Amino acid sequence: MPIRTVTTATVATHGWRSWGRRLARTWRRSLRFRTVAITLGATALTITVALVWMSLAIQNDLFESRTSQLLGEAQRATQSAQATLDAAEVGGDVVAVDNLMESVRTSIQRQSSTDRIAAFRISSEPSAIAPQDFDSAGLPADRISDALRAQVQSDDELQWWQPVGFAVSGGGQVPGIVVGQQIVLPEVGAYELYLGYDLASEAQTLGFVQITLWIVGVGLVVLIGAISWIVLRSVTEPIAQAAESSSRLAAGDLAVRLQVRGEDEFATLGRSFNAMADSIESQIKELAELSQVQQRFVSDVSHELRTPLTTIRLASDMLNDRREEFDPVAARAAELLHDQVHRFEVLLTDLLEISRYDAGSVQLESEPTSMTQLAEDVIASMAQLAEQHGSDVRLVAPGGYSPVEMDPRRVRRIVRNLLGNAIEHGEGRPIVVSVDSDARAVAIGVRDYGLGMRPADAERVFDRFWRADPSRKRTIGGTGLGLSIALGDARLHGGTLAVWSELGRGTNFVLTIPRRREPLDGHSPLSVDPGEDGVPFDDLGLTQPISLPRSAKGSS
Repeated sequence: MPIRTVTTATVATHGWRSWGRRLARTWRRSLRFRTVAITLGATALTITVALVWMSLAIQNDLFESRTSQLLGEAQRATQSAQATLDAAEVGGDVVAVDNLMESVRTSIQRQSSTDRIAAFRISSEPSAIAPQDFDSAGLPADRISDALRAQVQSDDELQWWQPVGFAVSGGGQVPGIVVGQQIVLPEVGAYELYLGYDLASEAQTLGFVQITLWIVGVGLVVLIGAISWIVLRSVTEPIAQAAESSSRLAAGDLAVRLQVRGEDEFATLGRSFNAMADSIESQIKELAELSQVQQRFVSDVSHELRTPLTTIRLASDMLNDRREEFDPVAARAAELLHDQVHRFEVLLTDLLEISRYDAGSVQLESEPTSMTQLAEDVIASMAQLAEQHGSDVRLVAPGGYSPVEMDPRRVRRIVRNLLGNAIEHGEGRPIVVSVDSDARAVAIGVRDYGLGMRPADAERVFDRFWRADPSRKRTIGGTGLGLSIALGDARLHGGTLAVWSELGRGTNFVLTIPRRREPLDGHSPLSVDPGEDGVPFDDLGLTQPISLPRSAKGSS
């Protein structure tokens, strides 16, 4: 069997994407998470800015105060050394000059508390008694910049300094400063004197302060986050309970109520919600009882009317069969009585069916059925009616031959109703019945080329007892409930019944039934809108085929 290889990078990428989607979903759906995240972000940013500012302020203050202290110490040591040099008498003795320079070095080292000392003769003229330049391991000559030396050489009274880094054992550097000033040896001339001070202890103090500040800052963020979570939980928990209770109430659980505690705003909200739920429950119960009474009344009346209606129908059939024996007026009355009794019987049947839908007691009796064969049967059964109205009914079936689970009686009733309306309103023009299918659904469409309807009329075409033109007489005995029942039958199958109509171009009904009980989401093998078919009515013969636009779907 093949082995699938998944790289670590791919897994990590999918993991990060999954986490990103989860975070985005949580951000959209959770007020508590969003508020805590915003609070933590704003708090962390504020504390970070405050800590950085405090750290820089402490660093500058600590550095400036220590630098000022060291500069004063170096100034005092230099002045003391210069006083010693001014009081000394060397008499041109090289040894005396060297001893004097060494004593001055020792004095400066003792008074300045640093062994980082260096001195360099400024004058380049040869001198037999001038001491040699010296530096120390802690302050080598290369650690003193040329810029600092130039400043010291330029002025014999001012004190100059600059920050440097001193190397320490084990590698690395510690911050420090180098202070420079001139001293004058008798009978020799001016020297550059440099003192180096490291600031290691101050750096340690600053590091300790910064670590403490960051620990306190992180602790504050965590503490504020925990407090925000607790406070938000106390606030959002009642809101979440109210939202859940509202959803349950909307889903039909009329007994749901909120627990009311205290006298605060949430308690007021809970009492208001409970009062609203009580009102809704009472109104829904009243409406349900009224609906049941109405349904029972319609059902009872329909049943009770069947017995006298049967008697009347038998009598009307007998009178209608013998109408030729009557005078013309009586014969016409017998014929009208027969037609109206038949229409009354159909109306009672439709009312009973509507009452079953309202009571929710309708059940499907499904069996495998070919939609194309069903359409052929309906067309054949209504061929005489179509011929009487001068309409040529044509079947176009590129698909829909394979059986689909449906209730054939109800689907046949839908197609018969749609075809009957097309015959009645088709103005004698051709009627096209198209059947097609794909992997998800099977559909049947009934298209007439009659007068059509306005968009506002098409939206109400499935309403009970509604007619687009109230003054128009029914020619095939409709009750005004056929399309409403057809829509109920379509929805009972999990399908859809859609309509397109336009004045002057006719009407198109499309019934779509899924192969499996799954939402169609507007999908259908046939397009409801036929588009610009471009076939003039005058060119529609009774024998020429009609090219129907439809969506490109595979037939089965």
